[in-house]
Amino acid sequence: MIKYKEAINIIKKVSLKLSSEKISILNSVGRVCDYDIKSPSINPLYNNTAFDGFALVAKETKKASLKNLKKFKIIKTVAAGDSPKIKHYEKNSAVEIMTGGLIPKPFDTVLAVEKAKYFPTKEKATHIIIDKEVKKFAFIRFAGEDYKLKDLIIKKGEVIQPKHIMALTTLGIRYIKVKKKPKITFLSTGNEIVSFKSKSISPWQVRNSNNHYFKVFGEGLNINVVDGGIIKDSNPEKLKKILKKLNYSDTDIIVTSGAISAGKFDFIPSLVNKIGFKKCFKGVSIKPGRPIMLSTLKQKNKLFFGLPGNPISCAAGLRFFVYPLIRKSLGMDVEKKFSAKLVNKYFKVKNFTHFVRCFVKINSTGLVQLEVLQGQQSNRIKSFVNANCWGIFPEGKANYKKGDIIDWVPLIPGS
Repeated sequence: MIKYKEAINIIKKVSLKLSSEKISILNSVGRVCDYDIKSPSINPLYNNTAFDGFALVAKETKKASLKNLKKFKIIKTVAAGDSPKIKHYEKNSAVEIMTGGLIPKPFDTVLAVEKAKYFPTKEKATHIIIDKEVKKFAFIRFAGEDYKLKDLIIKKGEVIQPKHIMALTTLGIRYIKVKKKPKITFLSTGNEIVSFKSKSISPWQVRNSNNHYFKVFGEGLNINVVDGGIIKDSNPEKLKKILKKLNYSDTDIIVTSGAISAGKFDFIPSLVNKIGFKKCFKGVSIKPGRPIMLSTLKQKNKLFFGLPGNPISCAAGLRFFVYPLIRKSLGMDVEKKFSAKLVNKYFKVKNFTHFVRCFVKINSTGLVQLEVLQGQQSNRIKSFVNANCWGIFPEGKANYKKGDIIDWVPLIPGS
């Protein structure tokens, strides 16, 4: 049995080599970018106004005052989307301009519409009157002030979000390369496992929850999860056939739940070994989920994860082993942990890392607090439903007291 940190270091080394695919940006939200996307142009493309008003040449307003009024002829109106070109410019000219309109040359400042004084009337204005010097570059948005050429938009390994679509469409980027989603086939094992659709079950039976939790967990997290169904302990040949076909299938990882401990019907470890998989680790000093295993298919970019059968143990294995491997394979950064102050005591096995169902909240003073929920046994689901995060209690310490600072991550990444 190895330590949790050792297992994570092994996962970093055996992560999948995933190819990329070119897709429309309109289908890219939630996918992982496979290269640094840089701006192909500047934005905005041209100086424009941030305000309705009148474009002027600033130096022509110098020495303007109540005693020295200056009259500027309105020669054109420019709205957003209009060409800013002026055929002939004459000194002391003005251009009526609307928000977003391009600033014609040689104009270099904008007088806000509220400050304009019209001549002879506002309704039939031919000129505006300036009685105060207008500062150069007032209310002007400069070309390239938002994005310069080759500015970074999205970095490699970043998950594309709706906010990125705004930039990509604005800059005229239509297609990008993203990492292909790894394909995982998930199977539950056990004679006791029956379909969740079963209206009534015997006391010795358990409705299948692991397959369905795993599948919905993968949705939105760049994982293509295939429900492989249930394998009875009495029919290990079914799993054997699936594993043998892994060489020729587009599945990247086989994940099972159950049958990996040391019991009479825990057939998976020996079966995986006989088929030709190389063991990376089996057994990690964690709770829940200690009898977890990872193997690689020799000379192939294929992996096998064996997770425990109890629902919470399976969920912990998915969250703290399978998901970090997926992040690494997709080129994403290591997931960041958060910290909070513990509000109740917790006791654990000193040399084990515990993944604990917790509830995190911000109190009235802005302090982030973490509560360990009751019912931490691996077969108890209620505390998982009531939790909103996993508290991470590392090895090396047995007693945690109120006020200790604890790392935590959301139950679902990004939630």
